[in-house]
Formats: sequence, C-alpha cells, structure tokens
Amino acid sequence: MASSDLEQLCSYVNEKIGNIKKTLSLRNLGQEPTLKSILNQIEDEIIVVNELLNKFELEIQHQEQTNTSLKELCESLEEDYKDVVHLKENIPSHLPQVNVTQSSVKGPDLDPDGPVKVEESVPIKKTPKEQKSINSIKEMLFITTEEFNGVPAYMKSRLTYCQINDVIKEINKAVVSKYKIVHQPKSSMNSVARNLYQRFINEETKDTKGQYFIVEADIKEFTTLKTDKRFHVILNILRHCRRLSEVRGGGLTRYVIT
Repeated sequence: MASSDLEQLCSYVNEKIGNIKKTLSLRNLGQEPTLKSILNQIEDEIIVVNELLNKFELEIQHQEQTNTSLKELCESLEEDYKDVVHLKENIPSHLPQVNVTQSSVKGPDLDPDGPVKVEESVPIKKTPKEQKSINSIKEMLFITTEEFNGVPAYMKSRLTYCQINDVIKEINKAVVSKYKIVHQPKSSMNSVARNLYQRFINEETKDTKGQYFIVEADIKEFTTLKTDKRFHVILNILRHCRRLSEVRGGGLTRYVIT
C-alpha cells in the first residue's frame, strides 16, 4: 500500500473515531440533570413553535381562499359593469322618450338683433287602437350573463355576450318594424308598405297564428345584419336559450319570438 493511501485511510479512521467520541459525549451530556432540564425546555419550545407554524399555515390557506373569493367577486362585478354599460348603450328605441326639439326660424324681414321665434315640434298623434297594437308587439328579451355562461362552449365558439345581445337588438328592430306595418291601417299605407304587408300575410301559417315571427327577408329589409354563418350560429344560441323557435314550411323558415 502506498504511503498516500495509508495517510487517507488513517485520516478517515480518525474522523470516524472523532464522530463516535462526539456522539458518546452528547449522550453523556444528555444524562446530566442540568443539561437534561435544558433539553426538555428546548423540546417544549420546539412544540410551541410547531403549533405556531401549524396556525400560520392555516392562516395562509385562509388568506388564499379569501384572495380567490375576492378575485371571483371582482370578475363578477366586472361582468355586472359590462351589463350596465351595455344596457345604457342599448336602450331600446321604442321606449317612450320625451324629446323637445326647437328650430329657429329667420325670415328675410326679421331683425337679426331681435328675438328669435322658436317652434316646438308636435308629435304625430296615433289612434288609441293603433298605439295599443304597437305597444303590444312582443320583443325578444336580452340574454343574461348566467344564461350565456350556460351555453356550451362548442356552440358559442368565440362569440361574446355583448355580440349576442347586439343581434337580439337588431332582431327586435325587425320585429317592431314589421308589425308596425301589420297593425297600420291599410288606408294610410303607401305602395311599399302594401307590398310588405301582403308578403307578411302570405308568410303566415296556422302554426304562427297569434305569434310574432320574422324571416330572413325581414332581417335584410329592416336591419344591417348579414344572414351569414355567424348569424345562424347566434340563432342556435337563441334557440338554446329559448328566445325563439323555428316553424318551417313552404321553403321558408320562420323565427318565432318565444
């Protein structure tokens, strides 16, 4: 055996012997009454620290749960805010509004420094029967965020809640425009209205009697919507949310407001 190997072996043996001596020394120290009391005190303190750590861990879990709840609340408030903004920006046009318009009239003989005559526009009066018919037109209700969240992901794809309600707004526009003509006295109709009225009557069936419905021709006539693939995807969502149903016949699909 080489001298270097022998030195390494001796060093290793001495290290192990030293460790054994330290272990025996600590074991002997643990048997001394004074040191044993200190060790018991340390043990008690370790138990207290362990209990504090457990409480601290529980508090962290509680804070994490609170943080998650606050995030969910924040998301819910953001959705509610979007709903409020959407409702504010999309107030149905058929709701009664008080609009007072004033126009200044300036004739050639009027004094430019004198008072300007102001005339108020006078609203066109409708007969009680005609007004009642217009007010009774059934419109589609906007979908709620809860309903939107309940729509399967494969069905709504990348469509948003606001996009669907925007289409509902346009559908309602078509429904109101159509049935204003239907309820209009024939004597007051022009040729265009008469032609539309005749088409509306021809499209009715026994299954749509007493109900409000539109067809794609009405969408094209009264709105700027495109009756493309996206439009029909939204119609599927509206059927899922029970906002409309379909009545087919004569090569025509009628979308009935439910």
